[in-house]
Amino acid sequence: MDTLSGIGVLDKVVAILRVVGEGPATFRQLCERTGISRATAHRLAQGMEVVGLLRRGDDGAYTPGLALIGLGRAALEAFPLTTVAGPVLRRLREGTGESAQLFVVEEGERLCVAAVDSGHELRTIVPVGARLPMDVGSAGRVLRGDVGPGGWAESVGERAPGVASVSAPVCDGDGRTLAAISVSGPIERVSRQPGARFGAVVVAAAAEVEAALGQRL
Repeated sequence: MDTLSGIGVLDKVVAILRVVGEGPATFRQLCERTGISRATAHRLAQGMEVVGLLRRGDDGAYTPGLALIGLGRAALEAFPLTTVAGPVLRRLREGTGESAQLFVVEEGERLCVAAVDSGHELRTIVPVGARLPMDVGSAGRVLRGDVGPGGWAESVGERAPGVASVSAPVCDGDGRTLAAISVSGPIERVSRQPGARFGAVVVAAAAEVEAALGQRL
């Protein structure tokens, strides 16, 4: 198991939470996916269940505990980007007809901190809290600083077959990239040139978030 904080117990708790964050997990799966010994995993799972960090369903599988709901909401509300980006993402969805997301960098991955889904039956869905690799997708490219002359980056079928996206950086007053705002959808609608189609509106949406964020700081 990877060490993140240098505090063994804390790292193990985080590892367990990440496993159940991906979907219900049996005790055996907790052990296999985290590499934690059965005795230690059993002790931690019991304690986490008592304090509400874990919950067990009727089938015995572990899921995130109800205590995390309030904590997650508080974390999002305390993060100004998510507050100001929400209305912008909704307008972006209305203007493009496609799903829109906001990503930030966390621990070498890109984390989705806000998202709205397209109304189309066939659509791209990236849930809030999803962790995606930095080396694929237009948002990952933006967060790595790889932005084209139009102020956006695009990808076609990189992260998932049949999906295209275009992203633009959200920057602070010093020009440092804080986040990537994206539009994504099926290639058949977004096309194989998503930047040509939606790049300008995504860049404009990023500027809206920057302006709104500047007013709050």
